Amino acid sequence: MPLVDLDRLERNLDRMATYTGRHGLALRPHIKTHKSPRIAAEQIRRGAVGLTCATLLEAEVMMEASNDLLLAYPPVGQPKLDRLLSLPDDAELMVTLDSGTVVESLARAAGKRNREIGVLVELDLGMRRVGLPKVEDVIELAKLVRRNSPLIYRGIAFYPGHIRGGGSPALQQLDELRIRLQDDITALKRAGLEPEVVSGGSTPTAWHTHEIPGVTEVRPGTYVFNDRNTSLTGACEWTDCALTVLATVVSTAVSGQAVIDAGSKALGREPVEGQGTGFGALLDRPEVVVTRMSEEHGILDLRETDWRPSVGDQVRVVPNHVCIVVHLHEVVYGIRAERWETSWPVRARGRRSLRQSVEV
Repeated sequence: MPLVDLDRLERNLDRMATYTGRHGLALRPHIKTHKSPRIAAEQIRRGAVGLTCATLLEAEVMMEASNDLLLAYPPVGQPKLDRLLSLPDDAELMVTLDSGTVVESLARAAGKRNREIGVLVELDLGMRRVGLPKVEDVIELAKLVRRNSPLIYRGIAFYPGHIRGGGSPALQQLDELRIRLQDDITALKRAGLEPEVVSGGSTPTAWHTHEIPGVTEVRPGTYVFNDRNTSLTGACEWTDCALTVLATVVSTAVSGQAVIDAGSKALGREPVEGQGTGFGALLDRPEVVVTRMSEEHGILDLRETDWRPSVGDQVRVVPNHVCIVVHLHEVVYGIRAERWETSWPVRARGRRSLRQSVEV
């Protein structure tokens, strides 16, 4: 069962809103972490200019919180294009993309609906996942966008997901990113394609965004809850981890370990980053790690602690990667001062359309 410490959640929301406001950055948080219009509404209330989504169900659900949406995933294929353009007419839509194929298919679909769609051309600044690595290709794609009405070239986007931690390697990577981004923006200006929007992202680098000239908006997601990886890489404190998985000890039969009723179907199987092992750690005993898992069983390693739980004891596990954990559960429970206060459904979970979800 996922529990959210509401006081920690609110502090996390406030901290990011304060940071972006202080540095004149537009906050467009990625909702992939919480997948809830309830939390999205709190982000908007604190000054977020809009929301970032990865799936079309996320976009459909998040219309409840904001009509200013960025789909940070290229809509490939007619069914996805139709679904995107079926969003309410008052939605202000932007899309990130990195190929002429998507530009042309999106333009055709938008043209049939006579609907303007903003476009951010995606750069690869080191992540090596999506995005164009050469600024010359970025310029050509931006020109193609301009030639394909009703698409509107708005600027550029990048995701610095390869930069983790706060040590010297990460700082060097940030320097390299900063130089590359400045060079690309300069080249775009010379080509008459000065970007109105320069959209960056990621929780680990969010607090350094003001040190990257040219960035106008930031798209962090994990910061609302944080997790073990975020803590181990230095992007938050352990006391900033707001979401835990409540589990029960079901066996202590094997010496040196305890078994909980939370395995890979509750915690995911994301590897740990930074200095650490396992698939999660106990909130109040971080030295106790979920060292092994099967689908319904999690194995707590007790060799580094004098704590010896009994069958029936309950523990709270901080997962390695919170985004995956939220997606695995249908409902999240909010607590304050260790007492249950509220709950909410994970509305944007899955891939079905919003209409299909309601019908089911």
